[in-house]
Parts: sequence; C-alpha cells; structure tokens
Amino acid sequence: MKIELVNIGKKYNRNWIFKGLNFIVESGDLVSITGHNGSGKSTLLQIISGFNTPSKGSVTYTPVSPDIQTSFAFVAPYQHVIEEFTLVEHLEFHSQFKQPLRSFPEIIEQSGLIGSEQKIIKEFSSGMKQRLRLALAFFFDSKLILLDEPTSNLDKSGEEWYQNLILQFKGSKTIIIASNQDFEIKEATKNIFIENFKQ
Repeated sequence: MKIELVNIGKKYNRNWIFKGLNFIVESGDLVSITGHNGSGKSTLLQIISGFNTPSKGSVTYTPVSPDIQTSFAFVAPYQHVIEEFTLVEHLEFHSQFKQPLRSFPEIIEQSGLIGSEQKIIKEFSSGMKQRLRLALAFFFDSKLILLDEPTSNLDKSGEEWYQNLILQFKGSKTIIIASNQDFEIKEATKNIFIENFKQ
C-alpha cells in the first residue's frame, strides 16, 4: 500500500501543531515518526489512519478502495480492547473482519499468552492487553500497521517479542511507528521528524 501525504497541517484553536508536511510511504516501507513529547506524533499517526482529519492537506492511498480502513491495523496503549470477551472470543470476533494468518493456538503461543485462552480480557494485565493489540495487528491480514508507542506496558521479554515481530514482518507489511524510543524504531528505513514541520 502506498500512502501520499500532501501539504498536511493540523491546528488546534489558532495554533498549528505542524504544517506543510509532504511525504510518501511506499508499500513495504517501515517508517518512524519522531519528535519531542507533544510535538504531534500521535496526531499525525491518527491522520494517516483516518481517525483524525487534517486542518489542511490530503492523504491518499493506493490502491484506492471504498473500505480502505478495513485493511489498517492501529495499535496504541489508549486503544480499547473488548474486555468482556475471553482471549479466544476476541480472536474469533476479530476474524470476522480480518483473515488470521495463523491458527488461533499458534497466535496465542507466539504472543506469549498460553494459559489465558479462557481468561476474560478485563482480568489481563496492561502488558497482556498490549500483547493482544499487537497480535491482532500482526497476525491478521492488515496491509498497513500503525503503531503508537508500541511497547508501552510491556516488560523486557515483551519488548524483545515486539522486536522479533518487526523483524518477521518487515518488508511484507507497510509499518509506521510513532515513537522516541530508539529500540522501537531501529529497523525503520524512513523517518518523519515532525519538528521540521513547525511553522
């Protein structure tokens, strides 16, 4: 999937967070969005996903599709999961919208969630919920994966698992990561330094 950002700008009230941003993401790219805290990294990621609208400019996707957002996966620590479901129920529900790339037992094993199959998501730790979010993004058929501070709430083993996911899927999926953590974005081949678009 190719994404073209043309003259993107976002302002709240009368203040521009960023402005004049032009960038092309080619299919298979791994792109990092970096900048100081509060610089607009998450906002830009949300604009690319379609969850937020730019104050100026446009985002285009190739190939064009009326239901393009169904091929996106968005992962953020503030993203909700369905807490009333068990883990297996959540995977079954998600599979109604996106094709799983592994069997459910394989997804659960590769996500480090063995033993939690029938556990209600509400009872998961914050780290387990983040593993679930990442599993839904990587182990189901998404053409574009958008990650906002992807290792939030993960312990050391979770961070290593995340890095292995990136290596496993790098090049086969288009991935955009908003982060200031070097280890989260070290495999990136392109960078948007949002501070360059302050005007």
